[in-house]
Amino acid sequence: MSRPVAVHRCRFVDYSPSPITALAFPPLPLPSLKGKKRERDPKDRFGTLGVGHANGNIDLLEWTAEEGEIQASQAWQVRKTLPGPCPSKVDSLAFTLRYPDIFPSDTVPSCSDLRLFSSGGGSELLEWDISRSCVRRTISSQGGAIWSIAANPASTLLALGCEDGSVRLLSLVADTLQHHRRFDRIKSRILSIAWGPPTPRPPKQRTAKKTDNGTDSDEDSDDDEDEWTDTWLVTGGSDSSLRKWNVATGRSTDRMGTDKMKGERTLVWTVGVLADGTIVSGDSLGTVKFWDSLTCTQSCSFPAHGADVLCLAIGPEGTSVFSSGVDQKIVQFSYVPTASETPSSASSSAQARWIQSGSRRVHSHDVRCLAVWPPYTPILSSYKRKPSANGTYIAPVLASGGLDMSIALTPALPASMTSSSVAPRIVNPLTTRVSTTFEDSYYRRIAYTASMCISRRARLVASMHETGVNIWRVLGIPDSDVIVDGIDPSTDPETRTAWEKVLEMDLNVRTNLIASALSDDGRWFVVSDLYEAKLFELISNPAGHLKPRRVRTFTSILENRIPAQSSQNPVSTGGSSFTFTPDSSKLIMASAITSLILVIDLSSEAPTVLRTFNQHCNAGSITSGRVVRGINKWTSEDGQLVGGTDHITIMKMAVSPDGQWLATSDDLCRIFIFNLDSIQHHTTLPSLPLPPSVLVFLPDNPQILLAVLPNNTIHIFHVEHGEVPSWGREFNSRLPKQFLSAPDPVIGVAFEPLPSPSDDEMTGITSHAASTRPKEAIFWGSSWLCKLELDWEGKYTGQSRKRRRQAGPVAVGEMASERKLRMVTNYRPILALDFFGPGELDVDVLSKLPPAFFKPKYGQT
Repeated sequence: MSRPVAVHRCRFVDYSPSPITALAFPPLPLPSLKGKKRERDPKDRFGTLGVGHANGNIDLLEWTAEEGEIQASQAWQVRKTLPGPCPSKVDSLAFTLRYPDIFPSDTVPSCSDLRLFSSGGGSELLEWDISRSCVRRTISSQGGAIWSIAANPASTLLALGCEDGSVRLLSLVADTLQHHRRFDRIKSRILSIAWGPPTPRPPKQRTAKKTDNGTDSDEDSDDDEDEWTDTWLVTGGSDSSLRKWNVATGRSTDRMGTDKMKGERTLVWTVGVLADGTIVSGDSLGTVKFWDSLTCTQSCSFPAHGADVLCLAIGPEGTSVFSSGVDQKIVQFSYVPTASETPSSASSSAQARWIQSGSRRVHSHDVRCLAVWPPYTPILSSYKRKPSANGTYIAPVLASGGLDMSIALTPALPASMTSSSVAPRIVNPLTTRVSTTFEDSYYRRIAYTASMCISRRARLVASMHETGVNIWRVLGIPDSDVIVDGIDPSTDPETRTAWEKVLEMDLNVRTNLIASALSDDGRWFVVSDLYEAKLFELISNPAGHLKPRRVRTFTSILENRIPAQSSQNPVSTGGSSFTFTPDSSKLIMASAITSLILVIDLSSEAPTVLRTFNQHCNAGSITSGRVVRGINKWTSEDGQLVGGTDHITIMKMAVSPDGQWLATSDDLCRIFIFNLDSIQHHTTLPSLPLPPSVLVFLPDNPQILLAVLPNNTIHIFHVEHGEVPSWGREFNSRLPKQFLSAPDPVIGVAFEPLPSPSDDEMTGITSHAASTRPKEAIFWGSSWLCKLELDWEGKYTGQSRKRRRQAGPVAVGEMASERKLRMVTNYRPILALDFFGPGELDVDVLSKLPPAFFKPKYGQT
């Protein structure tokens, strides 16, 4: 007989996600023009998704499929968050290649190969250090507030649209950032900007260079042949017009006027350019227009939206365009070729070749940004890579986000491709359903992420927001002797309160907060931004409220043990992750900048650093005698090693229930094990295919560690022996398919504490012995939770991941498991979940979201 569980459904948590203001995918390198070498099409791999928020944070999301797999039920999930300066916001994002001249043209860039730029409404452009999660450098626009940014396809120039009506070009050559040119000024804000198609350097320049350079002519000619040049760009302004600019002279060559309403100026919020030179614009009248770049005349216009068009995205083939804005509707425009041409030879010379082919409403608020993977490269089809004749064709994915604070992923295959030769080979990477066209496919939302912590013994729940922390106390449930037929007669059910807010703190921070932790006894609380960690002792007053007392010496203690990065920068004492030992006597801290593990003793009068571990600082391919997979390094033509990782981020930490073992993981998929009894490094576990999203030890066997990956696979390790136990090697093949294909990844794992004899007497339920009790755990994601029996005997039957990978893509109808698993979806979105005690479960849900602006009506879209 299973024990009944009392559930605290905590809807008092006032956490609110930040609106999404920018989305960006990394660009694909331009194809090489040197020789006739056939290159691989990199469309079977997925790039990083950058998400900018209104609070200044930038999330970096990675594809959750393992190497060699195409489909991923969990799609992109947050791998790292770059905390924004406080206060700040993100209005625009742009990725560029760090070394585009030597980067392999058939490779999808990873984070270590990219540079990330952002602007937030001010005059400063920020370049981010992705590996260290901090701002690398800033540069002033010299033209007032930055309204838009855009990188050229070759990743060598960055264009800024400024408040003073000028376009500034910044040079990105050789990993630099400096002003290159200022265009002529106009009497209008530059609200949007887009680069024209790049073209190879003309043969005349190569011939001249050959004559001038003599013996070096052949080599220089080859170098020039790989270079692409930008001839023009287009901007949208606040004066009801678009302008075409000559990049070489910096002057406006043509002006295109838009419609006006009631004498007011029309704002051109977004522009885009196709490979044939067709210009696409979206304005404040809700109109999407297509322009001929040669004559700078309008070719077609669509009043597709009921309010401002804020964003545009172009499909990877250049035959579809997506627009959205204030009316929350995403509209698709498709190119319809004439009978005498193919879609790849699209031209804007004829009328009515672009049609409004469909629309969907997947958001409840303004849509601020759109992005498509694979990204569109505006080059002619003769230069594009040719996909393999019999290879799998991955359907494009449209990412959208806005003020409803969630990212929606929608397969966006053009309808014209369903009748082409590639139709039988099309695969939906999201595994939502077989259909992959924009009109018929199912979209998938990426779950909210929150930073919350729970103190079991003290019954405290802490929620962290940008610059502060709120702590609540969950009151106990009534005793069994006062409960009659499920009703508490001592208190009116309508007026009885089950929680109280005991502390609210606003902190003075340099960046948004990144990590926090509560001790199990409720005495200690630690919180940190990127540069400073603060430790508080929580003292309870007679009224039951908590009074925080900051340990002032904590910062100086950390400064003595953490080295400075350089002579110009002070020591950073910020922490990326914290955890307390079960007895609350030790604090384990992972430093944010230096990737050190610090073991801090809290049992004495003043905190003392017992030892500092630097195992995570080693970024080599061999760590503690083990080969580490996944380090992205490649060699240039001159033999120089390029790329790789110069900084490691510690992502997760866990302490065993008996307080003996500490497990830490980083973004190189490594897990280190430390012995807290002897305070020394014990072993390094085999590296994983993905960085784990959850680390947890089994309560009844503290030497067993569960590492749950973002694709919901579970890896089991015996930490003392440093290996996978024999009974855990085929554990994933016994998991229900419903669990592996859950749309949201596992966020946490909770184990119910074993009841004491007094608990059994109170409830009147006799428990089994510990040895006969089933090993059950509650796995939970943002929209689901389930009780999974950790079954070593193999009751779950299924196909192994290796055989599934060899069998090809999984059809939707094959996802049903032989053994059904009940997924509870009554509590959503879940922010935190843990047990306060035997039979008492705490579930914190997000319930305070702003209402929808659009109210659907019958018969309207």
